[in-house]
Amino acid sequence: MSSSFENHQKRRLVSSYISVVISIALVLFLLGLLGMLVLNAKKVSDHFKEQVVVTIYLKDTAKKVERKQLEKSLALADYVKSTTYVSKESAAAFMKTENGEDFMDFVGYNPLQNSIDVHLKADFVTSEHLEKISIEALNKKFVDEVTYDNDLVNLMNDNVKKISFWVLVISGLFTLIAVLLINSSLRLAVYSKRFTIKTMQMVGATKRFIRRPFVWKSVRLGVIGAAMALIGMAIVLYYINKTFPELELLTNPILMVFLFLLIFILGIVITWISTHFATQRFLNLRTDELYY
Repeated sequence: MSSSFENHQKRRLVSSYISVVISIALVLFLLGLLGMLVLNAKKVSDHFKEQVVVTIYLKDTAKKVERKQLEKSLALADYVKSTTYVSKESAAAFMKTENGEDFMDFVGYNPLQNSIDVHLKADFVTSEHLEKISIEALNKKFVDEVTYDNDLVNLMNDNVKKISFWVLVISGLFTLIAVLLINSSLRLAVYSKRFTIKTMQMVGATKRFIRRPFVWKSVRLGVIGAAMALIGMAIVLYYINKTFPELELLTNPILMVFLFLLIFILGIVITWISTHFATQRFLNLRTDELYY
């Protein structure tokens, strides 16, 4: 009978430890994903900003040497990421492919213009910079027109500011929730051993001596949970980087290593602090209060 009861208690204890590890792993995993989002938020926003195209249309009278000089000056500019020359023939071929028919069969000639597509660096994708670049290009006699989507640029910059603010707010709230969830799981685990804690205290064991095994056990559970969370984060990071290589998430491995190390340390610190205060609470209770 006693052996059966002990086995039942061991199973309950193991089940409690498993639930604690899973809780720690899930919370740290979600916190790690949020951390990856925060660290790469600027990189992602920069990627989309750099997709904005400034198109410089050239007059038909523009000479090849003038076009080459313009391309060279743009390539040397500190605000330009890349330039692409699009001839009127290439533009016509592209439209034919997109529309499935040759519009020149109807008009009898190619009305399109030679152009240069300019991709700017993310920090320069603002209405002010775009207007300045447009004016500089239009000052050249062989440039006919400069076009870009100003409304899209304004909308993008406004949304980036809003998203950055809310990501920081959510990160703070989620960190607090993570601490509270892990703390609750560990308190429940310690609660199941409250009578053992009080018995050890009654036979003369010091508080530090009683706390030590509980703290070390929780730290080990925290290490296991953190390791599981890091494995999950690594899988997700690998998948995202493979699916969206243009985001270049692994171009700065030091930041990723820092995040992984931070999540690992956080798992240890939260479990240590939570268990310390949980055991301290039961150590300070009177015997009759253990039943409530």
